[in-house]
Amino acid sequence: MKEKEMSEKEEEIIEEEVSKEEEIEELSLEEQLKESGNKYLLLLAEMENTRKRMQKEKNEALLFAIENTISELLPIIDNFENALNFADKAEGEVKNWSMGFQMILSQLKEVLHNHGVVAFHSKGNMFDPHYHEAMEIVETNDYPDGSIIEELAKGYKSANRTIRPARVKVAKKIEEKLVEDTKENEETEEELIKEDK
Repeated sequence: MKEKEMSEKEEEIIEEEVSKEEEIEELSLEEQLKESGNKYLLLLAEMENTRKRMQKEKNEALLFAIENTISELLPIIDNFENALNFADKAEGEVKNWSMGFQMILSQLKEVLHNHGVVAFHSKGNMFDPHYHEAMEIVETNDYPDGSIIEELAKGYKSANRTIRPARVKVAKKIEEKLVEDTKENEETEEELIKEDK
């Protein structure tokens, strides 16, 4: 009897262990299924992010290529404008030719505008290295320090970046000591002139 009871208890224990193993396998399969589903969703999100990033990079590369091509056209536009400034003072047939060239210049400017490229005004503004290239620095007290006195060549920009910085003359204040030294030198020269007389 004892053996029979033992074997029944052993059977119960074995059955419990088997049922536990089955539960573990079921849980394991469910966890594996959830994990596979999570991996699938992560992979799907990563693919979508990659697609968006590649589209953004493609658009930026295209925009950069357009802006570089336009920057090569800017000297031509400058030459047209300079030539037309001289032609305005001319007479007769030259005036008629200049009207035709003015139309061509207008078309070129329209192409720039269609691509979001515009000229910007610099004279009277403060020097900004993002938008200006200093070609000359003029020491003067007639203008505020760092202000732009003259625009030598127009600057152009798009919504994203400066295509070509404006070439400008920039004012620089004359230092006080330098002004005083200059005055002293002038006074000394005047005294020497008086003494010579």
